[in-house]
Amino acid sequence: MKIVKWLFIFGIILGFVFVAALFHFDKKVHQPLNLTEATLYQVKAGQSAKGILNRLKEQGIIKDNIGLKIRLKLVPELANIKVGTYELLPSMSALDLLELLSSGKEFQFSISLIEGLNWREWLVAIKSHPQIKFNDNFYQQLETLTAELPEQSIEGYLLPDTYHFVAQTAAIDLVKRAHLSMQQYLNMAWQDRAQGLPYDSAYEGLTMASIIEKETGVADERPRISGVFVNRLNLNMRLQTDPTVIYGIGESFDGDIRRKDLKTPTPYNTYVIKGLPPTPIAMPSKLAIDAAFNPMITDELYFVSKGDGSHKFSTTLQEHNLAVRQYQLKR
Repeated sequence: MKIVKWLFIFGIILGFVFVAALFHFDKKVHQPLNLTEATLYQVKAGQSAKGILNRLKEQGIIKDNIGLKIRLKLVPELANIKVGTYELLPSMSALDLLELLSSGKEFQFSISLIEGLNWREWLVAIKSHPQIKFNDNFYQQLETLTAELPEQSIEGYLLPDTYHFVAQTAAIDLVKRAHLSMQQYLNMAWQDRAQGLPYDSAYEGLTMASIIEKETGVADERPRISGVFVNRLNLNMRLQTDPTVIYGIGESFDGDIRRKDLKTPTPYNTYVIKGLPPTPIAMPSKLAIDAAFNPMITDELYFVSKGDGSHKFSTTLQEHNLAVRQYQLKR
């Protein structure tokens, strides 16, 4: 009987010790990480949960890993960590960290692709982002994407926006997302367009939107400028817009438009050609697209920059020439 009694007491003591140990290690896993600022942490292929815990302890990010290893035994799904890049925050506990790595919720990087820039400029921005990966077959994939587009050109066919993505996202995947977003918005705008527009297709409207985008950064002017251009197209007048000339000059443009540039024929020189150029000249915003498909109803045929970003609009050539003298020649 005494043996049974002592075994019983020993069992109770052992149970208390076990519970105390669990409480101790549970407290450890809820301690905050040893970080002073947000830190990116990369999980690579082939790394195990235990190996990562050892590494984190060596780096001093966690103070103790025994409690976490016990938690892995109790909750095996926590050991199923996912490859990727994760953001560790000072407010996180060691257990939060383990749950994050097993959740696969990677840190989202971002890039803002700006309206009014052309494809060449976008490509520079995309290439300069350290977390966007260019594969050897990028241009081959791009050619496949553009093969079915009008003029086989990606110009204008990507929607300006801020795009979020995980580390080392393929550049072509980002381009495809921007292209799909533009397709969806353009199709919607085409369906909701005003009647009687001088466009034979949504693509022509996209081209007009790109010109509007380059002509003004003043949001409430876009429909008015659209109205002017629509009026000129309806009257078979040349658009005579400088941004198309600049686009036609290409990379050799030095910042100044000369009289000879206005007279030099290119497919984009709207001082020479009638109608729209063959492709968009930039990536237009949603506001510019809306303006192209819903222009202001106006009798105006001309506008000139005031030098402050806004424009003076005129209905006759005589009024326009006066405005040019007032706002351009005096400067």
